[in-house]
Amino acid sequence: MRTAHRLGLLYVTAAATCLTGCGWMSRESVQAARVEKSAIREFVDERGTTSLPTVYVISTPFAGRIQPILKEVGSPVSAGPQADPVAQMVPDDLREEKAEAQAAVDRLKASIVENQFMAVEQNLYQQALHYVDSMQEAVKAAARQTEASKRSYEYAESFFAETARLAKTDVRTDDDVQRADVERVAREVDYYKSNRYTQAAEAINAATRLLPAIVKSYIERKQLGTSVLEKQLAEAQARLRQAEIRETRAVMHSPIQGVVLEKMIENEQYLAAGTQLLKIGDLSQLEIVAEVLSQDVVQIHAGDPVEIYGPATGRNLGDGFQGVVKRVHPAGFTKLSSLGVEQQRVKVIVAFAAGELDRLFQERPLGVDYRVRVRIFTASKKNALTIPRTALFRGADGGWQVFAVCNGAAELTPVTVGLGNDDRVEITDGLQAGATVVLAPESSLVDGAAVEPKVRPETSPSLETPDAS
Repeated sequence: MRTAHRLGLLYVTAAATCLTGCGWMSRESVQAARVEKSAIREFVDERGTTSLPTVYVISTPFAGRIQPILKEVGSPVSAGPQADPVAQMVPDDLREEKAEAQAAVDRLKASIVENQFMAVEQNLYQQALHYVDSMQEAVKAAARQTEASKRSYEYAESFFAETARLAKTDVRTDDDVQRADVERVAREVDYYKSNRYTQAAEAINAATRLLPAIVKSYIERKQLGTSVLEKQLAEAQARLRQAEIRETRAVMHSPIQGVVLEKMIENEQYLAAGTQLLKIGDLSQLEIVAEVLSQDVVQIHAGDPVEIYGPATGRNLGDGFQGVVKRVHPAGFTKLSSLGVEQQRVKVIVAFAAGELDRLFQERPLGVDYRVRVRIFTASKKNALTIPRTALFRGADGGWQVFAVCNGAAELTPVTVGLGNDDRVEITDGLQAGATVVLAPESSLVDGAAVEPKVRPETSPSLETPDAS
């Protein structure tokens, strides 16, 4: 009887020990979280650098000496010809060049005026025409005189012959014959002289007729000379205009109101044309360039809201400045990561939202090529079923799974994932609101294992992120 009682107590004790070891003593303590309804925003978080859409480069317009540049990096500059110049070429050589060009223009103008004065030539041409007419009349008169002298000579010759014949018959005396002979010789000399005069007049007339043509040719040649001078004047005026343009370009003004970003030249020196002197930008147009992985950039579109934060801005995540995606570059590029891995990245341009850049400048200065971080929000839902991202893991088939806690046991549960970010993910199928899931499950945890969940309160970081849309 006593032996049976002892055996009963032994069985009870063993059973109690088994229940304790297999129940409460075997439960594994795990971190867990509730499946809850909350807003979720999908985002891409990346480093970026500040940049300007346009940087204006001031360079030498032509080869020459540059005066010392007084503007320093960070100096404000104003736009327009009325503002102080940002750089200037040494003006002495330019003044000499302009004076030389002006003197050439004045000289050619004077030459044209002198060449166009043709009063003497025109008067000479008219006199030559009159002289030709006079010589033609003189030739005609000489011809008539020669004809009269010829007839007079012929008459004297005939009269002498007749007188000589009559003298043989004693009708005329020897004295009459001598007088007739003297008259004949005199008329012969007159005829000879008239004939020579006529020939000389005709020769002079022939030469005279060339005079108007010679004068006219000289006038035409002078007119052609005027045309040449006018072409030379146009060329000289072009050189003068070029000298004036160079003189104007020698004084370099800023095309915008901004600040000096970079100064390449300090002292006076001779520089080649196109040498860069200053870089000027408008910091009110500051934007951010982020190089995003190509697999992430396909989710980003122009107009997506952005949070800009980081040490350079003085703001932490959740308290950053608002921005918006301005443009996504259509072409990517290959870049080596810090680990030497080739990555395909795409540039995304982010602009500050209206008034945000002014707020930032009131707190601290921000320049070009400063490093910041951007969080680009690509999608969102206001009332999604979400869990912490650490609860998710891949199954053997590659699908998403979680360990859901049910009646003190971890049940392996496949789920369908929707939106997600670094903190939380949306569950579109597989879980109900209020369920409990194990966070960061150990690899030793198996389906059906007894667990003791320690549920921690979860607050979605995405709820604290300002909306820039």
